Amino acid sequence: MMSMEQRFRGPLAAFVLAAALPLVAAAQTPPGAASAASPPPIVAVEPASATSGALPQPPSDDPVAQAIYGRIQRMTPMQGGPLPRSDAALGKAISDFYAQRHYTAAWSDEENVRQLLAGLASTDGDGLLPEDYHLSALKAAFSAPDWKTAPPDHRAEIEIEATGAYITALVQLARGKVDPMRLDPVWNFDPAAIDPQQGMSMLESSIEERSVEQAFGMARPQNPLYTKLRDALVQLRATAANGGWPSVPDGPTLKPGMKDPRVEALRARLVADGYLDPTLAHGQSFDNAVTDAVKRFQIDQYLDTDGSVGADTLTALNVPVEARIGQVRVNLERARWLLHSLQGTFVVVDVAGYKISFYRDGQPVWRSRVQVGKPYRSTPIFRSQITYVTFNPTWTVPPTILKNDMLPKIRRNPGYLAANRIRVLDSGGNTLSPANVDWANPRGITLRQDAGPGNSLGQVVIRFPNSFAVYLHDTPHQELFARVKRDTSSGCIRVEHPLDLVQLLFNDDQKWSREAIDERIATGKTQNVTLPTAVPVLLAYWTVDIGDDGKLAFKQDVYQRDAGLLKALDKPQPLQAP
Repeated sequence: MMSMEQRFRGPLAAFVLAAALPLVAAAQTPPGAASAASPPPIVAVEPASATSGALPQPPSDDPVAQAIYGRIQRMTPMQGGPLPRSDAALGKAISDFYAQRHYTAAWSDEENVRQLLAGLASTDGDGLLPEDYHLSALKAAFSAPDWKTAPPDHRAEIEIEATGAYITALVQLARGKVDPMRLDPVWNFDPAAIDPQQGMSMLESSIEERSVEQAFGMARPQNPLYTKLRDALVQLRATAANGGWPSVPDGPTLKPGMKDPRVEALRARLVADGYLDPTLAHGQSFDNAVTDAVKRFQIDQYLDTDGSVGADTLTALNVPVEARIGQVRVNLERARWLLHSLQGTFVVVDVAGYKISFYRDGQPVWRSRVQVGKPYRSTPIFRSQITYVTFNPTWTVPPTILKNDMLPKIRRNPGYLAANRIRVLDSGGNTLSPANVDWANPRGITLRQDAGPGNSLGQVVIRFPNSFAVYLHDTPHQELFARVKRDTSSGCIRVEHPLDLVQLLFNDDQKWSREAIDERIATGKTQNVTLPTAVPVLLAYWTVDIGDDGKLAFKQDVYQRDAGLLKALDKPQPLQAP
């Protein structure tokens, strides 16, 4: 017989109870589904066996099982009243679980109870709220000296609340508490499909084998990044408990070689975060040791690495530790949304980090800098499949860029189009003379830039299906890669070394060597070439990095996404069990 641990191996989300998988999404009514003033609809929830014959019955000589059965059949929350739609998925999961065990009590063993309470408490280390799972109420219930001999209906109430807490916590550990589509309607990252029968079997096994606490660990993303984020949360909370880190007073830019009383505070701040040796904590001189420490801090904060403490660096130094704790919690939630997707060969665009990585067998083998969309033309966050590459692309000017960027230039300089090899086309694709277009109010035209030197897409475009007309591409604006903050595009992702990525995507050094790619570009012809195998691409948003040494790096929240997610994480969502 396989142990519970063996059953839990395989895909990350394989532990998640499939009958409860809709819980996260169902717990929040989709926009427009029902008005806030309308009462929640009543949902009938059938036990798993209802469609396959007679319903399981509780043993006639077990009054607690009889009470559990009766409570589930009524499907009424502990507060009274019908079970609302938002709790239907949880109710069905509980019903299925008890049906398969003929409604006998699951939480009679004190070791399982201890592990359950410990596991629920441990979710605090994941940035979740243990009280969402009624931790205090369950502790009080199981601490009562007579809880095992309590009246059957009271025992049934404790049972169902404990099981509901267990299921909900496991689902949220594996898939997150917050429905990402509530924050981003275009979200299209799908959780892994799971077999419902296997999910119920795993839940039962964890209780039979006294492996409840282990189940919490297995539900978490099995990825080193997640473990590092949890460790970072522990470290930051310890710093907060000790009073946080020192702040540096406002004032003029502090530069290497200066002497200033504020350098004393700067040294203390750098020591507190591990950038400066504690033996160098005192002094007003901005010496080489302080300069090197400031540069390391700037690298980890995605700031210009000049060694001086100007406005941006001072702001980063003075971010309260509590804010950094929230930032790590937000990225733990994003990890629960995404990390199960990171398997095999794939490409990840780290939008807030301005970089792109190619993974093979789940390991990074290549990385490059990118430019992403400006905040008002942000690069969308979604998943797709890279399917083909365009060599020597033309560029059809998008309507927004035509209206907001290009028309003012054309009106100021009639020679702008010719200088940039941009043709004017009518609705039939025929070339028009720019002199025949009313540029004060152009209608029915398209602007297209010819392939070749200076083309806005450079030498190559890497394409994947999406509704945003977003793609990876080369760029003539290579000078912008020298910037630390590279939110400079109109939404597409400009790649610093795109031909290296093309070679990795084709994965054929014989046919698609770098020389072969260069020869194809040298023809000057626009050519679309399909990849032999489509490669997943994930456009993701992370505002925390952790190095191999465990050092935290905080990115700027360029699209202001963290605050909304943190607010949703902090909103209590106490479960409603039947």
